Amino acid sequence: MAGDVVLIGRSIRRQVAASEGVTILELAQKHEVDWNSNCKRGTCARCRCLVVDGSEFLTETNEAELNRLEPEELEEGYRLACQTRIRTAGPVTVKYKPYF
Repeated sequence: MAGDVVLIGRSIRRQVAASEGVTILELAQKHEVDWNSNCKRGTCARCRCLVVDGSEFLTETNEAELNRLEPEELEEGYRLACQTRIRTAGPVTVKYKPYF
């Protein structure tokens, strides 16, 4: 659907309905997509992901992401799933891309 979010985990891929204000990590956990996280505060970066499509439907990069991710990563579309929220409904595709 037009407002769905495609979540691509390590081995699980799901298309789910977007929920405004919910983080990418919360969506992944709710729909049992294999997506890791330790802190949920933006410091561990275990939930690092790549926004493949639909960044305009997500919240702006926040201070935790600016502090944790390199400028080059941000330019390429990398975000922290625990900090990235659905701003408004629209087609979004996000892939889990941890460092390790």
